[in-house]
Amino acid sequence: MPIYTGRGDDGETDLRDMSRVSKTSPRIEAYGTVDELNALLGSVRPTGYDDVDDQLRTIQNHLHVVQADFANPDPEEDDPVIREEHVETVEEWIDDHDDELEPLTSFILPSGSNHGSRLHHARAVCRRAERRAVELAEEEQINEQAVQYLNRLSDGLFTLARVVNQRDGETEEAPQY
Repeated sequence: MPIYTGRGDDGETDLRDMSRVSKTSPRIEAYGTVDELNALLGSVRPTGYDDVDDQLRTIQNHLHVVQADFANPDPEEDDPVIREEHVETVEEWIDDHDDELEPLTSFILPSGSNHGSRLHHARAVCRRAERRAVELAEEEQINEQAVQYLNRLSDGLFTLARVVNQRDGETEEAPQY
């Protein structure tokens, strides 16, 4: 498969159904931001913690499904889509890691170890991807589970950042007002 085709030189791109849209369309913005998140998570691995690395690998695969979901305006029955079980998987990880963490008593600054701070950054990009998905949903029909997944994933990435920082011996800092 060639890397370049020249088909995007006019500022349009193909969706999964081969329809053409502007590269600035909300659909492209949504799955492009998910792609950015996925690339950022790739820069976090390996963290040195097998459980976290396994979860991040799974998340990256889930994000490919989200991208396929958003790139397909008219999915068929066997097309990849985010389902409730994807959301439930992230919820289970959050619950499991919460048992390892001290309860939050205030907001915390997004900082810490190299891996922890990059996970905080990924959480912020995930929130942007969620906003782009909500914007898309206001204009077109999309899979609501994909929006829910991004919402839950941002909570999951926040939790993973806290876990990695704690394991790395980093202290959480509260903001000063």
